[in-house]
Amino acid sequence: NLNADSATSPSAANTLVWGPGLEANVVLPARFFFVQAVDSSGRNLTTSPGEQTYEVKIVSPAEDFARIWIQVLDRHDGSFLVRYRMYATYTDLHIHVLLKNNHVAKSPFILKGPVYHEGCHCPQPSGSVWEAHMHCPQSFPQIDRDLAFYPSVDLDLNAQEIPQRFGQRQSLCHYTVKDNRVYVKTFGEHVGFRIFMDAILLSLTRKVQLSDMEFFVNLGDWPLEKRKPTERIHPIFSWCGSNNTRDIVMPTYDLTESVLETMGRVSLDMLSVQANTGPPWPEKNATAFWRGRDSRQERLELVKLSRAHPDYVDAAFTNFFFFKHDESLFGPLVKHVSFFDFFKYKYQINIDGTVAAYRLPYLLAGDSVVLKQDSGYYEHFYNELRPWEHYIPLRADLGDLLEKIQWARDHDEETKKIARAGQQFARNHLMGNSIFCYYYKLFQEYAKLQVTQPKVREGMELVEQPSDDLFPCSCHRTKAKDEL
Repeated sequence: NLNADSATSPSAANTLVWGPGLEANVVLPARFFFVQAVDSSGRNLTTSPGEQTYEVKIVSPAEDFARIWIQVLDRHDGSFLVRYRMYATYTDLHIHVLLKNNHVAKSPFILKGPVYHEGCHCPQPSGSVWEAHMHCPQSFPQIDRDLAFYPSVDLDLNAQEIPQRFGQRQSLCHYTVKDNRVYVKTFGEHVGFRIFMDAILLSLTRKVQLSDMEFFVNLGDWPLEKRKPTERIHPIFSWCGSNNTRDIVMPTYDLTESVLETMGRVSLDMLSVQANTGPPWPEKNATAFWRGRDSRQERLELVKLSRAHPDYVDAAFTNFFFFKHDESLFGPLVKHVSFFDFFKYKYQINIDGTVAAYRLPYLLAGDSVVLKQDSGYYEHFYNELRPWEHYIPLRADLGDLLEKIQWARDHDEETKKIARAGQQFARNHLMGNSIFCYYYKLFQEYAKLQVTQPKVREGMELVEQPSDDLFPCSCHRTKAKDEL
């Protein structure tokens, strides 16, 4: 089979190119699109034709030199992910996708400008136009579920009661968005994580006009609203939800930052992981793999299990923080493993830490299968995942881990299918454009529930947009307004 594959080489005319990065109006920190290699008889290649097969150039006819960083990432399944980060705004962009110097598909792809970069402050005044440009889904079931507890939101009451209830012991941010500007007041000591929330709000308001709104964000790990729905409950936005709390869930700060900092500060993101999924399935190690720190009892059990059954499980601690480290029980601490090296193993164990383990999006995006512990904690997308379709379920106490690994070994084709479905889920639902859509939809739907006016309250400060003095952009939308 392999030889037949490598004998076919891609055809420029038949190659497929698609994705949001070919559309001027999809403004993302890193824009991306896909290339699928197809041979001359119209068959998709399913293995890599070679990392250097396609060349991508992006030019702006009006400029001598376009400040754009481009990466062509080989997904090793016959497809490529092209990502690029713009450091300035251009009137038009021409994207050339070349195979041996020949244009493929409909290359050059022309993005009619202005094509704005991430730093450009130029909000689309109409939210519905922005959502259409971004191809946002009509709705997110999780948002509907979370907001169902809050038929109306009294901002004046919340501004009084929430700080009283949570402001002393918890770390909170009180945000107001007014005229598309962001204001904040913080409560509590550990407010370092505020930077992630500031960053997504500033990024959104650069792209689209948000409704005026006022809300509280929990900066801690644990969801806060534990009251019964029959009592007076408060809407608190959190990065993690649980079955016995009523918090409104947002994409985690980790996933959010990896979107904002793709081709920036982070090396692990939903795009880079797709080019680093390790050896092909048959060559992966048929062992379950886990690395992490000791933030939960089940993690201790997992490492003990691994020592008793090293042929089934390779699990070790990289860090001891919560429990007393007993080397006779848990073995020595091991060196940090690059996340991309996890994918040398077929079976990836996802097990709670203090709350949900925030690495699940990246594990799904690889091409190993995820064995996910049953848990009361969830991220914004967990409820759309189906056991046995996108992952293999594990009991909360991990009592069935060995038998599940044995099942996977005995059903290799089926397991591979689950791995692929999980990967497809991540590619369809957890990329940067989906994360922006989720935040936007969540804020819009929440804003509709407000029964009093959002106010810039006493003690709030303006969160400034970062100044982009190096490459200022002129926004065509503001000019149009003045001419009217």
